[in-house]
This record gives sequence, structure tokens and C-alpha cells, in this order.
Amino acid sequence: MCAIMAQTTVESYAIQSSNLITTVRFSQQAPVILERGLTSERSLIFSLIANQEEPERYGIIEQLFFSCLQTGDDRSALLCLERLTCRFGSSNEKVMGLRGLYEEAIAGDQSDLEECLRKYDLSLSEHPLDLPILKRRIALLRSMSRPVDAITNLVELLKAVPTDAEAWCELADLYQSQGMSSQAIFSLEEALLIVPNAWNIHARLGEALYIFARTAEDEGFPQYLRKSIQHFCRSVELCDDYLRGFYGLALATSLQLEQEGPMNALRGLASDFLYKEKIEGLNILARRKLEDIVKQRSANCQLWEHAQGDLIAAKELVDRISESH
Repeated sequence: MCAIMAQTTVESYAIQSSNLITTVRFSQQAPVILERGLTSERSLIFSLIANQEEPERYGIIEQLFFSCLQTGDDRSALLCLERLTCRFGSSNEKVMGLRGLYEEAIAGDQSDLEECLRKYDLSLSEHPLDLPILKRRIALLRSMSRPVDAITNLVELLKAVPTDAEAWCELADLYQSQGMSSQAIFSLEEALLIVPNAWNIHARLGEALYIFARTAEDEGFPQYLRKSIQHFCRSVELCDDYLRGFYGLALATSLQLEQEGPMNALRGLASDFLYKEKIEGLNILARRKLEDIVKQRSANCQLWEHAQGDLIAAKELVDRISESH
């Protein structure tokens, strides 16, 4: 909810960020955190060191705001919003974006959402480049099942701010949701020009290319699958325990090994590491790494709670690939 960034999925790929338990536990601490903050503000000592502690303290309140909204604690979320408004002012761009998010969360029906959209339009008529409001408006359009309008607005935003990698990723996800894989690939490539070492974006690009390879004509299949494997490799090179990257690498190399025709066509066209022996080696590496990650994280209760779905999906993939070999 708090950021314009959604994750692309690969086939039955179930690896997503699942932090609900942590979010619930954090939101349950709202009364204590807010009361502690109020007490601190009344303290003379706090007034002397406020400038040093404010960024961290108000950052915690902001995260608490998001957690409370996610868990349905609208009252505590409103208290967090009021605390931030009191400190930074109602005209602060970020505060305005948070207020819009709160009003969206408590909206009871479609007419309430339309009213939120009207308020965003009014605000943007006065401040056309208010990025938090622009992004909230796009997110609202998407939640109202208006992806075409959301795409149009994102394109306009990126014309004004072409260096917003997060917006490029959101645009890619919107394109992918509409079956526009080539546009999604282009958007993720643009994001990587801005953040070339973002391993998660390399993995997402690998996913988009994998999906495109599955739907491409025979002559296009080898090219897109090869690039997919390259980006998954780069992802795990940058983060050597990135479960999502190894998941994608195992999936893409398994598909490559299944395609004898495309593999033969690649022999005289691709670099050495794409020869069948190299693909087999990458597939074995990805599977072993997934097995290690699942084993290590399953033994840690906290990690298991945090990413149970991810680990189950990874184990199922490894078992499925092993059975097919």
C-alpha cells in the first residue's frame, strides 16, 4: 500500500514478501509507541535533543501508520497521521500523500474512492508535480480496475521524472498485467539503467523475459530465454542468497533443458556459458542453492514465520525438477 511497487509473478511462482505476522505484531504496539512519543515530546530533555532523534522517531511513526492500515487499525493509523501532521504540517507533500492513503483505506464504497480521486485531482491542479499525490492517484486508479488510465498517468509522471526506478517497476507490472510483455521488459531495462546493481530488479526482468519466451514464436524463444537466464545469473551474483533469483534461475534453466530444438539452435549463436553443459551446471547450482536456503531458513523459527510461503514454493519447485530428471 505504501509504495508504488508491485511484484511480477512467474507461472506458478509463489515467492512473495510475506511479512504479515511482523506487521500485526508491530501494529499491536501502537498504543505503547504513541504514548511513549507523546511523553517524550513533553520532556524538557527531549526538547534539547529533538533534532537528533526526530528522523528516526518519526520514521517509526510512519512505518507504524502503514502497519496499522494493513491490519485494519484505522484509529491508531489516524493517531499516527495526526502526529506526523502536527510535526510537518498539513501542506507537506508526504503528509498529504499519507492522508490520501488513509482516506482510501477507510473508503466504504466506490463513491468514496471517486471522492478520493477528485481530491487528488484538485490537489494536483494546484501542485502538478506533487509526487506523493501523483503516485497515490496512480495506485488508486489501479485499485479501481482502471489499468489503462494508471499506465497513461505513469507514463506522464516518468516524462517529468525519468529517473524514478520505482515508477518504472510499477509501469512494468501494469504492462505485464495487461499482457504487454515487451513494454514490461523495456520498463525494467529503464529501471536498471538507474539502479544497475538492484538484484531484485534483475530477477524481475528475468521473470518478464521468461514469460515472454513462453509466449514468443519459435524463432524468438532462444533469445528471450537466454536473456532471462543472464539476468537471473546477475541477480544471484549480486546477492548470493537471493531465493527469488535462484528460483527463477532453476525455472528458466529447466525450461531451456526441455527445449532440445532451441538448444541446438543456440549452439552456434550464444556465448559459451549457454551451451547445454553450462545450462545443466547452472540448473544444478540453482537447485542445490535452493535446497540449502530452504534447509537453513526452515530451521530458524523467525525466518520460517516471515517467509513460509516462499520456502514451501521453493521446495516444491526443487522436488518437481528432481522428479523430471
